[in-house]
Amino acid sequence: MIRFLDPRAEPATPPQPYDLALTPPRAGVGEEVAIALLANGFPDSVAFLDAVGEALAAILPGAVLHRYDKGNASIAAPESLVEGISRQCKAVVAAYGH
Repeated sequence: MIRFLDPRAEPATPPQPYDLALTPPRAGVGEEVAIALLANGFPDSVAFLDAVGEALAAILPGAVLHRYDKGNASIAAPESLVEGISRQCKAVVAAYGH
């Protein structure tokens, strides 16, 4: 007999759903919405987010995409980068992992 053991632990806290604070933009309706694409510094993270950006542009034609790259996967995004993104954009899509 084979017995499967699930290695995942029970969550310590219950999941908390959240509502998005950004209404997706539509072409020609209202003002454009700036969305940041933040690459994490791993190889191909910029190329991956370029593909994500193409997909977003196809379904959110009212979005303006801004690309950022923290450049070093081993550090947190510098505060100055985070502040700049916060000033310029309403939402962020961040690449993580590799």
